[in-house]
Amino acid sequence: MSEQTLTILLAGGSGSRLQPLTADRAKPAVPFAGKYRVIDFTLSNCLHSGLRRILVLTQYKSHSLHKHLRDGWSIFNPECGEYITVVPPQMRTGASWYAGTADAICQNLFLLERSSSEKVLILAADHIYRMDYAALLQAHDEKAADLTVACMKVPLGEAGAFGVMAIDGDQRIIEFNEKPEHPKCLPGDPETALGSMGIYVFPKDLLMEELRADAAREGSSHDFGKDLIPRMIRTHKVYAYEFGGPRGRVTQDRYWRDVGSLDAYYEANMDLLKPVPPLDLYQQDWAIRTYHGQNPPARMVPGEGGKDGLLVNAIMGAGTVIIGGSVRHSILASRVHVHEDAEVQDSILFDHVTVGRGAKLRRCIVDKHVQIPPGETIGFEPDKDDRRFTRSEKGILVVPKEYRFER
Repeated sequence: MSEQTLTILLAGGSGSRLQPLTADRAKPAVPFAGKYRVIDFTLSNCLHSGLRRILVLTQYKSHSLHKHLRDGWSIFNPECGEYITVVPPQMRTGASWYAGTADAICQNLFLLERSSSEKVLILAADHIYRMDYAALLQAHDEKAADLTVACMKVPLGEAGAFGVMAIDGDQRIIEFNEKPEHPKCLPGDPETALGSMGIYVFPKDLLMEELRADAAREGSSHDFGKDLIPRMIRTHKVYAYEFGGPRGRVTQDRYWRDVGSLDAYYEANMDLLKPVPPLDLYQQDWAIRTYHGQNPPARMVPGEGGKDGLLVNAIMGAGTVIIGGSVRHSILASRVHVHEDAEVQDSILFDHVTVGRGAKLRRCIVDKHVQIPPGETIGFEPDKDDRRFTRSEKGILVVPKEYRFER
């Protein structure tokens, strides 16, 4: 089945709601859990699902994403027809950037024409979840579907951020509305709706036909959820595949998160610190792959005054050193240094952050290569913090990459 399927990852999102974390990187390249990049979860799903023909469509500030894919994902053998190929915008159809999800693929139809695959699996590269796509592809074949849309049950109050669908008793989609103001609930369940995950399976030839027709249609926004799917349910066999069902080899934890806002990103990281995390990163048969830098082990050492460090419910990346400081309920990436009498609580620190002696951090995200001076405070003085940093709707402060503090 893997040889019959071409996988396309849409990885060009700017992630405007994640600013300033996306000021210099694409959303799929944002670090996660002190070790990974967001795109690693989708690519790991492909790897475990046996999918080894992958195109990654990039666009916005993609250098760090390209570098990560080169360093961490150059693992397939081209001689066997396996590849992960980065495809930046090439303007083959005109002098425009990608105008929508469907347009991004339409501008690269020549790659589909050259592929010997029979099906195309389309994925977003900016969600945190584990899923066996082989089971989805099998369900698509069993239904002889023209299009299969992966979906999940979502609270009705959150459904306005999804494409919301209605299905019949055979799982056929009979109605689809992209991000409706007043989403419809599931029959018999007034608190829940059925939302699209932005995961689609098409027969390759039909996808090419539909993309060409959409490109020629005036007034189209060239988007799968807004244009192609609503039209196809009237003329083709379009089915839903529910995420977290009994199919598939991966343990069904049913965890899926769109980390598109600062609060969602922060909360998804904090989920990993729960006594029983809703997403199991330690499952040996479905490991999340990433690039591993050459870093020494993490350790704790006494400070200059002989004070021992304290680590409570935290994740530490390789090369991180706690030097007599205190870290509670936080995630520290690689080569972070926390010095004596410093306190880090409910925070996320990216690579190469140094927390000076006696500094105090609370409920903040600190991007790479930030040197926090001794005695500095973040998260304790709202007026001072708001003059310097971005604050999320729920009060999480974000210190941008390479920020320089006034002395």
